[in-house]
Amino acid sequence: MTDPTPPPSFDEAVRSRRTHKLFGPEPVPREVLDELFELARWAPNHHLTQPWRFRVVGPRALEALKAATDDGGVKLERAPTLVVASAVRQDDPVADQEDMCAAACACFIVLAGAHARGLAGYWRTPAVLRTAAGLHAVGVPAGERVLGLLHLGSAVRSQEPPERLPAGEFVLYLE
Repeated sequence: MTDPTPPPSFDEAVRSRRTHKLFGPEPVPREVLDELFELARWAPNHHLTQPWRFRVVGPRALEALKAATDDGGVKLERAPTLVVASAVRQDDPVADQEDMCAAACACFIVLAGAHARGLAGYWRTPAVLRTAAGLHAVGVPAGERVLGLLHLGSAVRSQEPPERLPAGEFVLYLE
């Protein structure tokens, strides 16, 4: 399932990671998912709140999630492994913002770790995860905010990188 070539350097992994929407049929093995979640726990987070939560969607949860969609969940069938990513909410707005950002870092670590293992990934936020039925289908309680649905699996084809703005377009050095 995973590519036997050595993992790319960090810089190359960041530059070569792509959003994939076509996946092979084999689910990501649980051992590999556990490795990815182990990496995610090292995401930076203020006061070590560790706010991220990951729910691997199994067959029953997937059927419930599809039933909660308007279109029967066609896009939910793209990848063989789906992971709901969320962050525990904080009462303090500053801590809540920090924790959401920390959880987003943990999501990226999962995607980058998957890529380093020869897997493909796709981070999207489907509308169904903004509904009560969708949240119920995947067991997200009221005290959490969904960051998205991580699609994981083997890539069907490689993709060329899209053009990106040069750093000089979005970086300011202040005096």
